[in-house]
Amino acid sequence: MKRKNHNKKTFIEYNMNQTMLPLSFDVFIPENHLVRVVNSAIERMNIEPLLEKYKGGGRSSYHPKMMLKVIVYAYTQRIYSSRRIAKALRENIYFMWLSGNNKPDFRTINRFRSEIMKDVIDEVFASVLELLIEEGYVKLENYFLDGTKIEANANKYSFVWRKATKKYKARLRAKINELLKEIEKTNEEENRLYGDNDLEEMGEGKEIDSKKLEEKIKELEERLEKNSKNKKLKKTIKELKTKCLPRMKKYEQQEEILNGRNSYSKTDTDATFMRMKEDHMKNGQLKPAYNVQIGTENQFVVGYSIHQRPADSRCLIPHLEKVKEVTGKIPENVIADSGYGSEENYDYLEKANTNIYVKYNTFHKEQKKKFKNDIFKVENWPYDKENDEFICPVQRRLIYCKTKEIKTENGYTKQIRYYKCENCDGCELKENCTKAKGDRVIRINFKLREYKQKVKENLCSDKGMKLRSQRAIEAESVFGRIKGNWSFRRFLLRGLEKVKIEWGLLCIAHNLAKLATV
Repeated sequence: MKRKNHNKKTFIEYNMNQTMLPLSFDVFIPENHLVRVVNSAIERMNIEPLLEKYKGGGRSSYHPKMMLKVIVYAYTQRIYSSRRIAKALRENIYFMWLSGNNKPDFRTINRFRSEIMKDVIDEVFASVLELLIEEGYVKLENYFLDGTKIEANANKYSFVWRKATKKYKARLRAKINELLKEIEKTNEEENRLYGDNDLEEMGEGKEIDSKKLEEKIKELEERLEKNSKNKKLKKTIKELKTKCLPRMKKYEQQEEILNGRNSYSKTDTDATFMRMKEDHMKNGQLKPAYNVQIGTENQFVVGYSIHQRPADSRCLIPHLEKVKEVTGKIPENVIADSGYGSEENYDYLEKANTNIYVKYNTFHKEQKKKFKNDIFKVENWPYDKENDEFICPVQRRLIYCKTKEIKTENGYTKQIRYYKCENCDGCELKENCTKAKGDRVIRINFKLREYKQKVKENLCSDKGMKLRSQRAIEAESVFGRIKGNWSFRRFLLRGLEKVKIEWGLLCIAHNLAKLATV
């Protein structure tokens, strides 16, 4: 094959209107078949971001439009392995028709998926979304948010825990301090200058890190050159250099990888150990996984994101920020279950001028008669706003004590106010009211109470009840197709960026498969 101009993007000739297959093959492709929907949709998409990834020069590449069609269609057929996709291109007539009888090998397919699609998967997904909006299938009006955990391509027993790293690092620091103190006691001059304190180089009262330890080892080596017969000093230097320093660097590297997480897997450091529904040991053991969040409308995926945190409540804000980045706005109505109900999330949604239909954890309990009639629930106690006091069932007052501020990981500050009963002595209801030995103390978050009241009104309205009933069949149906029908329960690729590509392709495949049925 002749080399083309290095300043131009060059692709192997590919034209769906002049397919390289015999014309008789075309009669086997039904007009309403999914393969035609995939072909038609991707033909209409703007793939300029993909084309920009090809700098030109060298041998001609396979056309990215053809590669995208093949991979997306493969995902709709439960084919995820690059080797199996390459095999289908040689054997399956639908794949032959899509590819124009081109046969890229598994390395080319894998490179396209994991490298070429990197950084442009959001743009490609946005192009599919634009097509759905143009056709009227999606209006960005009702956004049904839900999440699921999908296992990472990592060893189940390759865990690193933050608590263990912290504990072992503290032990190592104590050991280093003991070794250094023991050495310094043998030196009369330093003992006279410093007494029983640490050396200034280590920093008294400061934590030892690998950099400080390296400096100290260098200093001890210089001292050893002047007194080469000091066997104790020589032994200490050897232990610090060969055992303590590598371990310190190892723990620091682990803390850097953890980056605030509680755990990670050695075989996929971006994966976090999470509790899964599929418990392989039947004992509640955790697995390395990713928390996948999607938002749907009319069962089309409108937004998606991958997270390393197990808790759904921490994923809502970054997820919607990504949706805003892709679509240009946050949908009009956000509907989600109680796993997303928090003051921080409600505050974010209110500032975004979005109608909030996100449940809180006690929403269903509060609707029951038993809860409403429970005199010991603080939610049922009257509040004297003028005196800033709560009144208990026996008409005793709970007086304000203090305010405590709590900061979340995102820097959001919550204010918790504490109220204490003036006197619980002799109260005949105390045994059922509190387990505390002294007077009852309650914690109140007034801002969260206001948000809960607003959300409750929204959820109990006619529109809210309709959206609540619809939520159960929205995102769950998408997860049902991908995890159930398509049997995708474990990522094939490793690393957060590659996992994003893989899930993005699955969302595109789902949208086009859904488009073929409407």
